Amino acid sequence: MNATGQKTTGDSATGVTVVWAVVGSDIGPLLLAATDDGLVNVVFHASPTVRDAAVERLRARLGTEPVEAPGSPLLAEPIRQLKAYFAGERRDFALPLDWSLIAGFNRQVLRELAAGVPYGSVVGYGDLAGRVGQPGAAQAVGMAMGANPLPVVVPCHRVVESDGGIGGFGGGLETKRQLLALEGVLPQPLF
Repeated sequence: MNATGQKTTGDSATGVTVVWAVVGSDIGPLLLAATDDGLVNVVFHASPTVRDAAVERLRARLGTEPVEAPGSPLLAEPIRQLKAYFAGERRDFALPLDWSLIAGFNRQVLRELAAGVPYGSVVGYGDLAGRVGQPGAAQAVGMAMGANPLPVVVPCHRVVESDGGIGGFGGGLETKRQLLALEGVLPQPLF
């Protein structure tokens, strides 16, 4: 139990605490997971099957049992900021992030994306590769976007094809269109 009386997970071998909750959003249910270091995972379309698979991946990757804790202080601010984002009241996230699910080139690219591509703008895969000193690595940037454990907060939806195409998206193209429309990059869908 923590100071607020909530059960948390703290594997004595790893010392890692992982809490999670599913929250509603304009793009469907999102699973949010956090550790003591910050938000560690955002998962789209968090149906029971997707949720169970995501929790199992967290267990395997972080070496501890994630605990469903929608009232956890570790999730309060991420939930608040995501609600404000979807309400059009927030353009930037100011959250501690736990980058432990991603490493190497992928982490470098995602950190650059988070810091350097603001709300309401887009960047090409090749341009983002150039920003991290790998101008020929557009395809690798695409792979990094697909591996992003923190979509929306680390805005992989803002990465598009250089020819003006929308590109791919792990949450589905309709979700990418909705996020870009929310940010004013694309027109709102008619229905």
